[in-house]
Amino acid sequence: METHIAPTPAPGKGLGRDFGYLWSAGLIAPLGDGALVAALPLAAKSLTDDPRLISGVAFAATLPWLLLSVVGGALVDRMDRRRLMLGAQITQAALVALIAILVTSGLTQIWMLFLLPFGVASAEVLFTTAGQTVIAAVVPEEHLEKANGRLVATETVAKEFAGPPLGAALFAFATPLPFWLNSVTFALSVLLTARIRIPAREPRPATGEKLSAEIAAGLRWLLRHRLLRTLSLVAGAAMFCEAMALSTLVLFAHDELHIGDRGYGVLLAAMAVGGVVGGIIGGRVVGRLGGRVTAIGAQSACSLMWLAIGLVGRSPVTVVALFTVFSVSVSLWVVVVQSVRQRLVPGELLGRVSGAARMLTWGAMPLGALVGGFVADSFGLVSPWLVGGTLSLLVTLIALPALLRWDR
Repeated sequence: METHIAPTPAPGKGLGRDFGYLWSAGLIAPLGDGALVAALPLAAKSLTDDPRLISGVAFAATLPWLLLSVVGGALVDRMDRRRLMLGAQITQAALVALIAILVTSGLTQIWMLFLLPFGVASAEVLFTTAGQTVIAAVVPEEHLEKANGRLVATETVAKEFAGPPLGAALFAFATPLPFWLNSVTFALSVLLTARIRIPAREPRPATGEKLSAEIAAGLRWLLRHRLLRTLSLVAGAAMFCEAMALSTLVLFAHDELHIGDRGYGVLLAAMAVGGVVGGIIGGRVVGRLGGRVTAIGAQSACSLMWLAIGLVGRSPVTVVALFTVFSVSVSLWVVVVQSVRQRLVPGELLGRVSGAARMLTWGAMPLGALVGGFVADSFGLVSPWLVGGTLSLLVTLIALPALLRWDR
């Protein structure tokens, strides 16, 4: 049972103070994360120009979503969710500080850029999974789309819009600075998360079930639910295709778009504009069009934009324009899927089902990053965009009949 008890939010009273603390933490920590998003590939590029090794950094930083999502979901359903979030972020702050010390000392080697981000991402699995269940606990059901849209917009602004150019500029000025910034933002987020009060849950009966049995229960629930199963598999295929190209984006930007390190951070920020817009309008769009139409339109646009970047994206302006449409669509998709999951899954299973869903979706990213590095090395830096766009479009067409049967 949760140790910090607050009244269950009453309908019609808005998002509440506890969501405000969650939202603030979701603004500060991703700012440092965004700086790290730019700094890690730049640090890797300073050590090697091998696409396979550079994509390996993205592989290591996303692998925990494949390996640990279901375990994290089961722990979230078993334990105090707020304490898990605090422990995860304290761990992240310490690990990023270790990266900063190594970079400051000039001791960085490429294998370190595999190992330490893996640890940071492992803690992020716990924090993010617990955070999704906390949203459902502190926000009234009728405001879930609004809350998720606000969090998506906030995280996009911080992690993808403001963070990358800041990280790239700091990296160009002094290589360790973006790493120290990320450690500080994690520490500030810990202070905000500590102030969240979570409504009490009903005590779970002591069934004596092993952790593996609880994990299996969450996975079975997801796979037996037609709509959530379809959404998770489609999202997983899309994440695989996205990771193929983004894992070597730093080389694509340098060799194909002809921009430098600082320009790379600006490119990342410009590419994130659509995500901000999608998060802001997500609740209203879903309310007007419905989940089915929004999801089908968003997934179709993602596939077409990815393919278009591969075909005609040879200037920063063109890439940014096409990626803006893509990122708007991604944000709309996230708002739909997270709200549907929070609404449909029983509270006592939400952590495990969310963990299983993230294993199927975010767990596809390391596989896509790994494949993308080898595709880029064999066929050129444009090829991951073309291959990813084609695969994504095929998955969209295959899934279309199931999405059209969406229960209203």
